[in-house]
Amino acid sequence: MTFIVAMTGGIGSGKTTISNEFKKIGIDVIDSDIENKKILHCNKKIKKIINKKLGLKQKKEINFNLLKKFFLYSIDNKKWLESILHPLVNKKIKEKIKKVKKNWCLWVTPLLIENKLYKKVDRILVIDIDPKIQINRIIKRDKENIKNIKKIISYQITREKRNSFADDIIINNGDIGKIKLIIHQLNKKYINLSFIKK
Repeated sequence: MTFIVAMTGGIGSGKTTISNEFKKIGIDVIDSDIENKKILHCNKKIKKIINKKLGLKQKKEINFNLLKKFFLYSIDNKKWLESILHPLVNKKIKEKIKKVKKNWCLWVTPLLIENKLYKKVDRILVIDIDPKIQINRIIKRDKENIKNIKKIISYQITREKRNSFADDIIINNGDIGKIKLIIHQLNKKYINLSFIKK
């Protein structure tokens, strides 16, 4: 059985940057966001359900700008969207983890704690970030206004609560050289832990 390390963090914390660094040293990375996007782009049934909810019954493709506004409009809309996507995403993640042949794998999942997915993993790695750096990073990346950014952040659990679940924390305030060293150290730790599990 593969040792599963779940990596989580708030929006703009740098989960993709960190997971890419793990990939570079040969770690199998399974990303919930990537699977989520595949479903939104490729699953005809899901596209039909979402377009119906958005009032676009005649459309074959999802209007992602409209979907984003729908998502931001209320927490209930967010929960509805997650309720139809996450069972499919989690099924795909489970299938991918089963195929892993190495000692351990990294599962990147933003809603690890909110959806109580931590019960399915061996260790939790949290990517933490200074809130000011976080907001500036999202503005630069997504060209989003501060009001919407703060609204998205408010939908997520607090930084303090997220960190309280962590077995390991990477502080990602921009020093990539230091982060690379930490990643190598964590890889050695997780390999050792995977042998203990066996």
